[in-house]
Amino acid sequence: MAELGTFSLRPGDAAPDFALPGVDGRTYSLADFREARLLVVTFWCNHCPYVQAWETRAIALAQEYAPKGVRFVMVNANDDRAYPDDSFDRMKARAVQKHYPFPYLRDESQATARSYGALVTPHPMLFGPDRRLLFQGRIDDHHEDPSRVHAHYLADAIDAALAGRPVRPAERPVLGCSVKWKA
Repeated sequence: MAELGTFSLRPGDAAPDFALPGVDGRTYSLADFREARLLVVTFWCNHCPYVQAWETRAIALAQEYAPKGVRFVMVNANDDRAYPDDSFDRMKARAVQKHYPFPYLRDESQATARSYGALVTPHPMLFGPDRRLLFQGRIDDHHEDPSRVHAHYLADAIDAALAGRPVRPAERPVLGCSVKWKA
């Protein structure tokens, strides 16, 4: 588990821009989400058991909050030579298989992951209407068993932001597989 002190982006920091290809054939930048009230950028992948455990809940959150103007975008920066399950072709297949309701982007150069300070997969970050960081941490408190979840960290952060309240705490430790950096 990554500790709070290792985060690069801190509450109030601006979301770095990006230009990344999506599995749908489009190239996305931060400006493509300008109409969103809130934006959740999550560093994601195919192979990580933590991502797989939280995947259904992330899909449900994206669907639940879409009518409220919240957009989700997932970014896979993992080294796909060392982890072939994270290749762009396999990303496309997974997005179709799981009916992803959000753009799934490939960060081949890993520059976007570095600019955001991605530590693990999944590493969700919530940005406000001004695209300043409001929250980063975990989706909830129990990745293995949805029936044992007591704290809905990301949903609570989104709800607070939508209600115009400060998100507290703004940071929680992340939990997942380390980002697979290229040598």
